[in-house]
Amino acid sequence: MFKEKLKKYTQNKNSLLCIGLDCDIRKIPPFLLEEDDPLFTFNREIIEATADLAIAFKPNIAFYETLGPTGWHLLEKTLEYIPGDCLVIADAKRGDIGNSARKYADLYFQSYSFDAITVSPYMGYDSIQPFIEYDDKATFVLCLTSNSGSHDFQYLNSGSEPLYLKIARKVSEWNLEKGNCGLVVGATHPENLSSIREVSPQLPLLIPGIGTQGGNLKLTVQYGTDEKGEGALINVSRSIIYASPDENFAEAARDKALEYKHAINAIRKVK
Repeated sequence: MFKEKLKKYTQNKNSLLCIGLDCDIRKIPPFLLEEDDPLFTFNREIIEATADLAIAFKPNIAFYETLGPTGWHLLEKTLEYIPGDCLVIADAKRGDIGNSARKYADLYFQSYSFDAITVSPYMGYDSIQPFIEYDDKATFVLCLTSNSGSHDFQYLNSGSEPLYLKIARKVSEWNLEKGNCGLVVGATHPENLSSIREVSPQLPLLIPGIGTQGGNLKLTVQYGTDEKGEGALINVSRSIIYASPDENFAEAARDKALEYKHAINAIRKVK
């Protein structure tokens, strides 16, 4: 089960760190372009340098899809290289009618064996149910996202509360079925994390927005974790993987990942 793995890896590694593998040919160190497979070399070196510090890696599927068949092959090779003591999350943000959702669920949970996926709740339960039916996997539902456009819809009043809280409550209800749901909540909204955690205390939170997007790390950890200082995956992508454009990029990524791990743990008040 995903939650058991999350708890185990969090405690074994003393970490909440999730690293986004948003590999971009335009941003990787230029010297890697001489490699036969520069993007895989980049991913491999990042994984090797940081896997003992991270509890999860999160490939953003768009960066792989854009490359066509080559990108899917890159994704396969990358997944094979991630060690077994790290969770792997497909940042795919899928959300379609039931028949299509079932195919997406089969793709990411069977064909590619991801541990979890991100999905959109806009089309309702039947668009998410096929993912939830995989009881050993986790389905992270977009709740309050880190982008500025989140204000367009997610803050709209829905009865007596904003829509994002309605989503958190609804996903908590869905979670009662198999206990394998979670929420995506951006670190750029730390003032709202506490209310989301209050209405969904049992749900793990995937929290992007730290680093380049400017999320507040202190408030994110304080409000986003559960009563044990766990139950959250704090994602950092570009600030870690692109820490250096030079030949020391993997070492620089490790240094930055270690810096984030220590900073998070200092707020959690653990060693």
